[in-house]
Amino acid sequence: MATAVLRYTAAAVTDRGRKRSSNEDAFGYSVEHGIYVVCDGMGGAAAGEIASSLAVDEVLRLVTESVNQQVASGPSAASALPVIAEEAIQAANHAIHSRAQRNPRLCGMGTTLVGILADICDDPSRLWIINIGDSRCYRLRRRQLELCTQDHSLVEEQVRLGRMTRAEAIRSPLRNVITRALGTQSRITADLIEAPVEPGDLYLLCSDGLTRELTDHKIESILSSTGSGPEALDETCAILIQQANKAGGHDNITCLLLRIDSW
Repeated sequence: MATAVLRYTAAAVTDRGRKRSSNEDAFGYSVEHGIYVVCDGMGGAAAGEIASSLAVDEVLRLVTESVNQQVASGPSAASALPVIAEEAIQAANHAIHSRAQRNPRLCGMGTTLVGILADICDDPSRLWIINIGDSRCYRLRRRQLELCTQDHSLVEEQVRLGRMTRAEAIRSPLRNVITRALGTQSRITADLIEAPVEPGDLYLLCSDGLTRELTDHKIESILSSTGSGPEALDETCAILIQQANKAGGHDNITCLLLRIDSW
């Protein structure tokens, strides 16, 4: 049986929100190299913006170089994507951590990172999801929304341990405290999740400025209404941003949509 040829289409929008004076979120992607990233920076002054931008730049740079090398060397027996992902994460972590070490004003800066690395070389029927922090990856498949990542946050740990209900976590004043971030330590461990791909899948990468304002049910409803035209992903990103701002817009908001179709 012939394997379906898959086409990846992406769009992304970031917005300052209604309450923040600056935007510490960043995103980047390369359909050609199969890499898609959203980061939410943290730190005083402009440190959050620096951390998120460094993370996006470093991950895209290293993945692009590695994928080009992999394409040049031909198909391999086993996918190199997990290795590429780990190297990219450590490079981004080192870039942020060393920058903060050199500049006391940037001490403690860091960023979340959620990303997708598609296997464009060896096995297009799968991809890898990368996660550090509380930015999220969702997948809409057959109009059903699924959260693909697990928040690295204090309240999420309490929920998993049974010490806090989901409703209490949403109301908790500690809900902004994350337990893992790029750049805050000399080394970092990312969640790396392998996911099978189906034509028609729609992935959403987003910062918590979206998920703090919109319920999963609301996000599912918006994504399920995404059209099939060339501008559909841009329009859906704009609707997600608009609705998050309408609900309060208390934080920066970033949405990156990735649709997978068969030719």
